[in-house]
Amino acid sequence: MPLADSPPTLDSGDTAWLLACTALVLLMTPGLALFYGGMVRTKSVLNMIMMSFVSIAVVTVVWLLAGYTLAFGPDAGWGLIGSLDHLGMAGLTPHSVTGHVPTLLFATFQLTFAIITAALISGAVADRAKFGAWVAFTAVWTLLVYVPVAHWVFAPDGWIQQNLGALDFAGGTVVEVNCGASGLALALLLGPRLGFRKEAMRPHSLPLVLLGAGLLWFGWFGFNGGSALGANGLAAAAVLNTQAAGCAGLLGWLVVEKRRDGHATTLGAASGAVAGLVAVTPSCGSVDLLGALVIGLAAGVVCCYAVGWKFRFGYDDSLDVVGVHFVAGVLGTVLIGVFATAVMTGGPAGLLHGGGFGQLARQATAVLVVAGYAFGVTWGIGRAIDRVMGFRAAPEHERTGLDLAVHAETAYDHGVLSHGSAPVHPYGAAASSAPAPDRTRPV
Repeated sequence: MPLADSPPTLDSGDTAWLLACTALVLLMTPGLALFYGGMVRTKSVLNMIMMSFVSIAVVTVVWLLAGYTLAFGPDAGWGLIGSLDHLGMAGLTPHSVTGHVPTLLFATFQLTFAIITAALISGAVADRAKFGAWVAFTAVWTLLVYVPVAHWVFAPDGWIQQNLGALDFAGGTVVEVNCGASGLALALLLGPRLGFRKEAMRPHSLPLVLLGAGLLWFGWFGFNGGSALGANGLAAAAVLNTQAAGCAGLLGWLVVEKRRDGHATTLGAASGAVAGLVAVTPSCGSVDLLGALVIGLAAGVVCCYAVGWKFRFGYDDSLDVVGVHFVAGVLGTVLIGVFATAVMTGGPAGLLHGGGFGQLARQATAVLVVAGYAFGVTWGIGRAIDRVMGFRAAPEHERTGLDLAVHAETAYDHGVLSHGSAPVHPYGAAASSAPAPDRTRPV
């Protein structure tokens, strides 16, 4: 995510572009809510959607109070964390400029990245996390995990950008590797869902999954194109690479499904597109069109196999945050060291373009450091919350469904509920606990 080296001067075209991109990226979190909501069983779909929507509110408050200054304030030492100069957004006015856009807009654009990164983790613990514990986790995780990593990678004086020299245009490490490693830590901490590997756990609404995937794809143009921080040729190249990789990922996943299972599925199409989009996120500003196509295709193929690892190794990553976001994020970040071109980066080049192995090593180092930090600190946060308030939902709530148990409503109709009285399921107790069909293929 390049910040201009030239003196800060406001540019109306860049500002208009980033305003639009900020709205696009914010839309991705409701899109994720629908994407995830369609993949869980009906009895917990509202809870799944609520985990994304509450992340918008919690992360926004945390970011405005302390997150922005710690991530993008002047470095407080060794490129590890920002200062408290802008605590509560102090000192920032409508006249403050970052690069060629208002600093308040830049802060809001970065906020939308923090929101969706936290929301993505929820897919790893779908159907079994306490809602209150999730709210607390989101606040603490944003400050202790997301904010430091964002400073390392995105801030001009962060150590990964300045000292290591690893490239990450729009968040392969900050968003994708970060949420994937954190999701794995929480999935291991909470343990598998009741009935994992035994009971029916199919997505309850594939049209909802496809709608969510479409909104994510739409918003991704703002995610990647906006990371150029200007209405310029780099933004155009990032948008084109984003489209190419998403399509290549979709096709790669479907080819694997067809050859392996005999069927190309709608769930696979949505998942393959997301895998390609994830993989090109760090690389869209560093590689040419051919590189984007290869990276997207590789992500679609590899992730189609990776989503089955949870059954082999026994960890229950409910909606495959690890299999899609972590794996594709690692691929996209590391492959910069292979496909990066000097024309795109303004200097560093990958192995295939005369850059040698140096950039590849830097990319791999960034992935290992971010993944290790995110996993370790997330495990510690999760353990602390589990000890204080319990993180895993009660077994009876998990069996009944978190919609009814936690929110006193279900997706069946307008209302289960009762203001002041015990909630009653509109179709009776049997309907609330009836098993949904299982997934045809884990995603």
